[in-house]
Amino acid sequence: MNFKTNLKFDLENLFLNSETAKTLYHDFAAKMPIVDYHNHLSPKKIAENKPIKNITEAWLKEDHYKWRGMRANGIDERYITGDASPLEKFEKWAETVPYTVGNPLFHWTQMELKRYFDIDEVLQPSTAKAIYDKANAVLKNKTPAQLLEQMQVKLVCTTDDPTDTLEYHKQIADGDFYTKVLPTFRSDGLFLIEDANFASYLKKLESRVGYSISNLKGYLKAIDDRIEFFKEMGCKLSDYGIGSPLYVKDCSEERATVIFKKHMDKEVLVAEDVEQFKSFLLFYLAKKYHEKGWAQQYHLGAIRNNNKRLQQKFGADAGCDSIGDFPMAQSLSKFLNQLDFEEKLAKTITYNLNPAYNEVFATMMGNFNSEELPGKMQWGAGWWFLDQKDGIEQNIKVLSNLGLLSRSLGMLTDSRSFLSFPRHEYFRRILCEVLGSQIENGELPNDIDFFGTLVENICYNNTVNYFGFE
Repeated sequence: MNFKTNLKFDLENLFLNSETAKTLYHDFAAKMPIVDYHNHLSPKKIAENKPIKNITEAWLKEDHYKWRGMRANGIDERYITGDASPLEKFEKWAETVPYTVGNPLFHWTQMELKRYFDIDEVLQPSTAKAIYDKANAVLKNKTPAQLLEQMQVKLVCTTDDPTDTLEYHKQIADGDFYTKVLPTFRSDGLFLIEDANFASYLKKLESRVGYSISNLKGYLKAIDDRIEFFKEMGCKLSDYGIGSPLYVKDCSEERATVIFKKHMDKEVLVAEDVEQFKSFLLFYLAKKYHEKGWAQQYHLGAIRNNNKRLQQKFGADAGCDSIGDFPMAQSLSKFLNQLDFEEKLAKTITYNLNPAYNEVFATMMGNFNSEELPGKMQWGAGWWFLDQKDGIEQNIKVLSNLGLLSRSLGMLTDSRSFLSFPRHEYFRRILCEVLGSQIENGELPNDIDFFGTLVENICYNNTVNYFGFE
């Protein structure tokens, strides 16, 4: 199945179905720089700043969205994660693109081709080789830092394990880069006491702090030291993405000490031990984040590694995660309520993966706002399976109905690719269309200056002010 040969796709007014929407986007949203406060970019690649080898590496090497699309299209795994050549893999992606109509992958593909390579032709088998060659000719002269600057990306926050040395962040900070790169304290590894690799994780943590960890007291000291190190490196955010509901069982430090000792003595931990330990650590970290003035992020609701065959073959990030249906409200309420009651609730952003829980999350976050900061408690942008047009529209609608859209923090990429930043444009267009249609329908006042400023705030200013970025 193919489009007409050399068919061009016009992005000028994509999603903008009214004159007001066009004005809001082209005169206000489009000119705003980007702050991407949650992504999985490699700081090593930014610091070393070497041109990306080819568009296949930039697009397909770690893009689970595309992997899933290609698998759904019946593409052999050799062309997805296997040993096929870069051109062969690219051609198989080009073969898949016409089948992605209706999926955000189609629009993202065309937007990225246009913004980075000035390519208007629709990617498909008949155009694949010419597009591959043209994109590679551009990439051979473009470094990751230049690609970020090209999209006016002022600042990115990477996602970093507590044991990371952050050496590449330091190189970037000491260098001459347009884009500022800050670390995020991603705590997941600290919780996995039941994992077979937790002992080796402790050894790695010991090597970072320079002393042995033999008990819970030493473990918490090591965590404190790493948090302080991250803060010294400019960190302003934490993140948690294990996916299941938050563990909020009552657990004293004394009980957590016993559980940690059981692990160190190589005793079997039962489910209750694991849940209690994770609950203790969850509250402990949250209070530390408040103490440091950080914002805390919680990505909740994913079932990970569903396909054991692919996991065993390719590892944990094989592209086989999906939406979970865990109960969320009670645990989230207990967690936020206890911290708020103790006056130790940090700025908080939650992201849900199941659209059935949109209103649950939006209303829960509204329970704990305070006068210390407008929009302190954020229900975050449409995440992962919900960052497509319908998911973004629903996010905007629910937030407008149940919270304050005007205080939201806009979009983020949640991506490993240096070519993913048109996702901000994708969001901004949808935002302007929603507001523009309401203005033209008489549901909102026809005040372009007011709504233009609101759009600019959502796209950029709110994020800078919320996190205190310079």
